[in-house]
Amino acid sequence: MQKSGGAVILMQLNFDNYTDLEFIVGSNNIINDMLTVAPMCSFSEEVVQFLNDLSKKIMVKGKDFSDVVSFGFWCRQSAIYKEKSKYDDLSNRIGRGIAFHIAPSNVPVNFAFSFAAGLLAGNANIIRIPSKDYTQVNIICEAVNELLKGEHKNLQPYVCMVKYPSGSKLTEIFSSLCDSRIIWGGDATIAEIRKSPLKPRANEITFADRHSIAVINADAYISSGNKDKIAVDFYNDTYFSDQNACTSPRVIIWLGENKADAKKEFWQRLHNLVMEKYQLAPVQAVSKLHSLYKIASHRDVKLIKGEDQLITRIKVNQLDQELMAFKGNSGFFIEYDANDLSEILPLCDERCQTLTYFGLNKEEINTFFFEYRPRGIDRIVPIGQSMDFSLVWDGYDLIRSLSRKISFL
Repeated sequence: MQKSGGAVILMQLNFDNYTDLEFIVGSNNIINDMLTVAPMCSFSEEVVQFLNDLSKKIMVKGKDFSDVVSFGFWCRQSAIYKEKSKYDDLSNRIGRGIAFHIAPSNVPVNFAFSFAAGLLAGNANIIRIPSKDYTQVNIICEAVNELLKGEHKNLQPYVCMVKYPSGSKLTEIFSSLCDSRIIWGGDATIAEIRKSPLKPRANEITFADRHSIAVINADAYISSGNKDKIAVDFYNDTYFSDQNACTSPRVIIWLGENKADAKKEFWQRLHNLVMEKYQLAPVQAVSKLHSLYKIASHRDVKLIKGEDQLITRIKVNQLDQELMAFKGNSGFFIEYDANDLSEILPLCDERCQTLTYFGLNKEEINTFFFEYRPRGIDRIVPIGQSMDFSLVWDGYDLIRSLSRKISFL
């Protein structure tokens, strides 16, 4: 940064020497434009219209991908207005400046939700998208490029999507530029990225290693008239992401009297669906076997034998904070029979993110939380909605965290 006659002149950045950097949306010039472009008002009408137009494009281009469709449905104008109505202080709220998003590698469309939140808050956004070649990512980026080159040229200085490998010096550079950094990744990823310092006034939002659980009332399940839908909803919460998403339940807690009958039908219907829609790779089967041996070597468990390896069920006799150290994925479920909802408390530490449920009412849930006030669980949603994105995520209000409020006297 140089000074001339009292004015600050920002140095121009040149990324030509970074051969590991690929601009998917935006360019070197766009990065430089971000250094001087003014932040927008939160929920600006231009951004709302951009996201609505993006929704229309990707709902057509990505109609074969349910996660793309879900994002498109989420960023419709009517849905954004509904989110906007939850805020009563938008008249004096603007973006913080530049938001640097580091997306996870195992959830393809996560980057798009993070980007949309940063844009709605009023920021220019640098998004490091997954290095893996996901068709869903390509569809969304292609649509964004079309809009920025067409009817939404004014938003060009607010959008840059890049690819580069882990460990690159680029993380340090982008971190030094940003006013907010959003890290979607595990604890190790966060620790590594935090080696790259931020500006003194910059803030940071981190989405660390977390786990989720599901609670099913067996009696309510038995009496349900739409068990196939419950199977589909549970499949979407779990198998759709290979259980790699932090929102995917790993432990299933059963309440009620008719547990045996409910389990038999629940798992059979799920198995029928998994056989139809899911492919278990050999490496995944080996990983599940390793998870089984690991938990069996540390505690008393029972393997519930199934028809094949598509569903692996491990029954435990107690819940404790260390149980999640033995979690698996790709259809690896730990089961526990409970007499009361309070028995889930040992799992509800700060690492527990989402509780999905079936057959519970709000009064039961409220009673549990007001009485025990667990340190964890930031989201409570019905089975089938664990991956539904919200602008309040992991306990963070993304709009308020990525914007600043101007005080008027």
